[in-house]
Amino acid sequence: LPIIYMIIFSFNEGKSLTTFTGFSLRWYEHMLESRDMMEALYTTFSVALLATAISTLVGTISAIGLSKSRKIVRDLMDQVNNFPLMNPEIVTAIGFMLLFITFQIEKGYITMLLAHIAFCIPYVMLSVMPKIRSLDPNIADAAMDLGCTPWQALVKVIVPQITPGIVSGALIAFTMSIDDFIISYFVTGSGVKNLSIMVYTMSKRVNPSINAISTLVVVIITIALVFINVAPAILEKREKRDELGGKQILIPSLIGVFVLSLIFGVTGMKRNESNLPYAGETLYVYLPGEYMGENIVSDFEAETGAMVVVENFESNEQMYIKVANGESYDILIPSDYMIQRLLDEELLQELDYSMLDHMDELTDSVKHAPYDPEDAYSVSYFWGTVGIVYDKTKVDIEDLEKEGFNIFLDEKYKGDIYLYDSERDSFMMALKALGYSMNTENEAELQAAYDWLEQCVTTMKPEIVTDEIIDNMAQGRKALGLCYSGDATYIMTENENMGFYLPEGGTNRWYDSMVIPANAENPELAHEFIDFISTHDRAYENSSYVGYTSPNQAVMDELAAGDFDGINAYVPRTDNENDEVFVYNDVTRKIISNMWSKVKIAASNAN
Repeated sequence: LPIIYMIIFSFNEGKSLTTFTGFSLRWYEHMLESRDMMEALYTTFSVALLATAISTLVGTISAIGLSKSRKIVRDLMDQVNNFPLMNPEIVTAIGFMLLFITFQIEKGYITMLLAHIAFCIPYVMLSVMPKIRSLDPNIADAAMDLGCTPWQALVKVIVPQITPGIVSGALIAFTMSIDDFIISYFVTGSGVKNLSIMVYTMSKRVNPSINAISTLVVVIITIALVFINVAPAILEKREKRDELGGKQILIPSLIGVFVLSLIFGVTGMKRNESNLPYAGETLYVYLPGEYMGENIVSDFEAETGAMVVVENFESNEQMYIKVANGESYDILIPSDYMIQRLLDEELLQELDYSMLDHMDELTDSVKHAPYDPEDAYSVSYFWGTVGIVYDKTKVDIEDLEKEGFNIFLDEKYKGDIYLYDSERDSFMMALKALGYSMNTENEAELQAAYDWLEQCVTTMKPEIVTDEIIDNMAQGRKALGLCYSGDATYIMTENENMGFYLPEGGTNRWYDSMVIPANAENPELAHEFIDFISTHDRAYENSSYVGYTSPNQAVMDELAAGDFDGINAYVPRTDNENDEVFVYNDVTRKIISNMWSKVKIAASNAN
């Protein structure tokens, strides 16, 4: 049923993941036009097929070899073989990651393939070993007594007897490889993603292309299963041995051709290396998932001749860990407080404004931000506020005006609210509700905010979510929730009954900006990209697609009067002296982090 549901919504005309608005092939077209998705598809199946072939060969040979080894060796290897089977995947994943970092192996396609081969081998051995144990231990000797060489005894006598175990092991290896997310996520790099990683990053924001590409995978797997089950029956009907043998050779040959085509598909996707200014160069961009217009990357590549490798991070903290550990990117798009931290640790380089021609198009509201008052290191990408998205049919505006963030303690809405699973935003809400600064360092005020949140989760029965709030509020499933302005913009375009309110007591005004790391390998191309995305046409595409507010003044005005006309969430508030920008403080961050963990435990216990 979930698979059928997914397939149906892959043909949905609208962007909603829950409401079918009409039949369309829109998302299949988007999928086919997306180089990232197609490369993820190539990566997934090429790694799975290669890992299956290699692990099946190695696992089978190892199992046969162990069957002839001494008992102490067999027992020892059985225990070693069981470790990756019994270990939680996250432990194996971290082990692989540390191994590659220790030996300074650049993470990417090869490291993903090596990891997949390694964790598939035990499954092959587990399938083959019982078949070997069931054989007569003297069968190889008997074959050689009858004239076979050792090699002939292996391939003509032993292997045919254990073929069901080999096939079973290969299918399990293929399934494990194509299904893997956790290990792949930790061992990849350089923009190499398989489908599971791609879908994970896409699901962080509403993008129905995940339905289309998931449906494509289901179709491919179905065809493979039909082939696996039907092909042997067809072969059995062949009477002539030479015809049968020909088919047996043909099938692996076709698989081999498919594998090679996938490999060449991944490695052969090169940009047009003509006389374009940056032909043959590569730009590495690290940004939150689903945070860029559909055609930005392809248009930049066509204009410059460069190749853009995009990686996505789940949080600013995850991004920081990679950058602080020396991983090289040319452009980062972090949030305000994290830019401050990167600056404090000298991990960013100054911008060269002689290479940036469109900075005068940016609104004054995004200039001279507290974390970079001279605009020496950052250029705004998106900006906005955090407020309350609410259902106008359920929530009285007078309640919002009277209570502000304290409406999250109003028992009239008990069990009908969303809290955002973010320690910063949740404590901001609590502190502002109590009349404090969201950047307070006063422990008594932080404790009061903790008590406020604990009261909220224990008495109001909220649902603590992240980006699920977008589609859920668009469907009107709760009365109100804490929400980013850009997400509220999308929600309000999908449902006219939704509103967005900013308490007069103040809120968080946030900025996500483009910066260049100190260890960037191509800062010149990075400047080119920053300038490119700041132009009117690119900023318009970016903002209209994602829904977050553009820093380009003309674009902001056009969208506010056009696509987002009447949607107050799109234009951030700038005239309230109680609104603040987050300031990074490591001591306060740790206190809030610990307190938020306790709040979530309290919420779990209350439910």
